[in-house]
Amino acid sequence: MQPRYVSPRIFWAGLVAALSLCGCASVPDVDDIGREQQAGTPQIVGAHGPLTAAQSRVILARLAQQSPGSDLLERHLAIEQAVAGAPLIAGNQTTLLHDGPETFRAMFKAIDAAKKSIYLEYYIFENVESDGQYLADLLIAKRQQGVAIGVIYDSYGSMDTPSEFFDRLKAAGIELLEFHPVNSLAGMFTLNDRDHRKILVVDGTVAIVGGVNLFTAYQAHPHATFVASDGANPDTWHDTDLEIDGPAAAPLQTLFLDHWAASGGSALPSADPSTPAPALGKEVVRIIGSDHDDTIPRYYAALLSAIRNADKTIWLTTAYFVPTGDELRDLKAAARRGVDVRLLVPGKSDSSLALAASHSTYGGLLRAGVKIFALQDGMLHSKTVVIDGVWSAIGSSNFDHRSILFNDEVDAIVLGRDTARQLEATFEKSEDTLAEPISLTKWEDRSLTERIRELYSRALIDLL
Repeated sequence: MQPRYVSPRIFWAGLVAALSLCGCASVPDVDDIGREQQAGTPQIVGAHGPLTAAQSRVILARLAQQSPGSDLLERHLAIEQAVAGAPLIAGNQTTLLHDGPETFRAMFKAIDAAKKSIYLEYYIFENVESDGQYLADLLIAKRQQGVAIGVIYDSYGSMDTPSEFFDRLKAAGIELLEFHPVNSLAGMFTLNDRDHRKILVVDGTVAIVGGVNLFTAYQAHPHATFVASDGANPDTWHDTDLEIDGPAAAPLQTLFLDHWAASGGSALPSADPSTPAPALGKEVVRIIGSDHDDTIPRYYAALLSAIRNADKTIWLTTAYFVPTGDELRDLKAAARRGVDVRLLVPGKSDSSLALAASHSTYGGLLRAGVKIFALQDGMLHSKTVVIDGVWSAIGSSNFDHRSILFNDEVDAIVLGRDTARQLEATFEKSEDTLAEPISLTKWEDRSLTERIRELYSRALIDLL
């Protein structure tokens, strides 16, 4: 396993703790956010703009038919409308992408098909390879064809990327924007404000979003199989992305362009609004961009509202399980009221402190009835949630304090049964073949050394 990705989160614990003398951050209280807006009929947008009331009723009726209980869907729709701050977008085709090779293949295919524009925004941006082709070669070829290309990469996440890679892209006319440079005096005071998003948008009509970085650790390894692996593969990074074909690609492009402009980038072309993305499918998607300057991150509020209103199931897959007090209480409360709460967490992690902080919560969760499964096959980096078989979330936000307090994130929420069923199937496959259940009896028998490490990690919880 490459050690490169380990360094950022270990580095945070030391340097950020020192910089925190300059100011402190605390997790926001979201209890009152629902009172800010009036929950009502969900706003639904199609390929050509807002739908009429009649058109919206048709969409909602179809979603209700897909769902195991229409009352569950209606509850999630009504509550979330008040907190998400973004419309539902109908008419999308969505495809789940598992792990690096499958995701890179879809990314390269989308980029190769670009006619007008390619926008990429990634925490880690490296010259990854897919089926013998390298990202730099593909992007340069598309630029030579006249396609406009803009790239936002996080300065800290990409600090080990060779400068020759960036130089080559610049020389080809590709626009690059380094987010919050850390190699400057001002940058030393923005180490906590990172761009953790993972977005690819092509021609404003196709987008890929999720947890997969453009990071060479995700590439296929000769001795490893990915989704279908039966044994332990230490070089496998398990992750999940979502490909969106249709109108929901447009708000992701807008999110990118707004971030580009706010970060000082020069003007970039955007898709012609007179030729919107066609409706290619039946999935209803909501795109939520969270910013480190947000008083209350909208995705965090939407997630808590979904957990609090869950009636049947909450299945959560997370790379870094360092829950806030509200998240921890709400998961326990859901389990106690009979909701089937399951967590798929890492058996090992690139952040030993985050893993120790995660371990410190297991006892209380297990006693409340939460089922916990530790992945034994490779490195878990996914960030997905599926609730009640109707509410699904896939994005860059971890279930931790850092995604709430310090990072710019992006998440896609899909409402309806089809995507939820795929996520449930992925969760069950991992649970059955790649993970080990954690029992309360076994957990309470862990060593004193482990308990001391957990206690230490809790002191740094807001940095993890």
